[in-house]
Amino acid sequence: MNQVVITGTGLFTPEQSIDNDALVASFNAWVDAENARHAEAIAAGEREPLAHSSSEFIVKASGIHSRHVLDAEGILDPERMRPRLRERSNDEPSIQCEMGVRAAGGALERAGVAAADIDSVIVGCSNLERPYPALAVELQAELGAGGYAFDMNVACSSATFAIETAANAIRAGNATRALVVNPEICSAHLNFRDRDSHFIFGDACTAIVLERDDLASAESRFEILGTRLVTRFSNAIRNNSGFLNRVTDADPLAVDKLFVQEGRRVFKEVCPMVASLIGDHLQSLGLSGDDLTRLWLHQANRHMNDLIARRVLGRDPDEREAPVILDRYANTSSAGSIIAFHLHRDDLAAGDRGVICSFGAGYSAGSVVVRRA
Repeated sequence: MNQVVITGTGLFTPEQSIDNDALVASFNAWVDAENARHAEAIAAGEREPLAHSSSEFIVKASGIHSRHVLDAEGILDPERMRPRLRERSNDEPSIQCEMGVRAAGGALERAGVAAADIDSVIVGCSNLERPYPALAVELQAELGAGGYAFDMNVACSSATFAIETAANAIRAGNATRALVVNPEICSAHLNFRDRDSHFIFGDACTAIVLERDDLASAESRFEILGTRLVTRFSNAIRNNSGFLNRVTDADPLAVDKLFVQEGRRVFKEVCPMVASLIGDHLQSLGLSGDDLTRLWLHQANRHMNDLIARRVLGRDPDEREAPVILDRYANTSSAGSIIAFHLHRDDLAAGDRGVICSFGAGYSAGSVVVRRA
């Protein structure tokens, strides 16, 4: 069986960003307009007034201070409160393909691999801009990669699930080099008029190159020691947007067609599931939390990450052991743990071990244990 290594990662970060103060100002302006519009019903006790948000509330709830987005103007417009993105013609690269090309370029350069040497392309993300043709096949063509390509969606766990899929293909000899790309436009499915979640997401795209170890030329490489996945069905995080909406006569603008979650329930149910996944995975490899130098966790919520890291390590983690990027990127769905890995891996010494872990809707969670070669 072939040994698999990660030799390159890439990151596309949108130029525009929104800090909490700007986001809150927009949200509160909309709240004031809504409360004024329904003033009589509120005064009559027929309707509860909407509450303001605040930067302090956002930081306390999540640890997020700002987020990168493809379009800030549309989001901050109280009359719109969603990004404004130009529709592409069928003859132009799609938005997510364009993001993928940017991220993949960095990953390929770092790995010292030409796009033509890639024989498997997997695009994994929470939301795809169309059902078909597959975004991965479009990206494959745009890059000039060979082999085969396909899309997959396991929400926030799409990157780790795609890594296992790519690694298994290389282990089995069905591919020699694979490219995993995670283009997340999370701002497009976020309800910016929901006080409990309007601050959660940002946009980004990551890319990972995986190779057969004996073919890799990059000096910096991370050996994949093992992968493990788990799913457990839950409605606590849900998005009901889909192609059947038009035939069920569902309202395409209804709240449930955007991101919806029961935050407290998610925290209570997901944290122990993820901690157990990592602990059991490590044990199966003859390892424990003491053998880890780093945890690159899914960047959804600072409190969740702290709790999971504490359970895995058996103590409070420091910033170096469990790096945080959500303070400036927010939750970028499947891209989050890969951004953390991309930005906080070069200081590891040969032999150091770490875990890339994602978790989210499904529920789904994936663990990838790596060792610096």
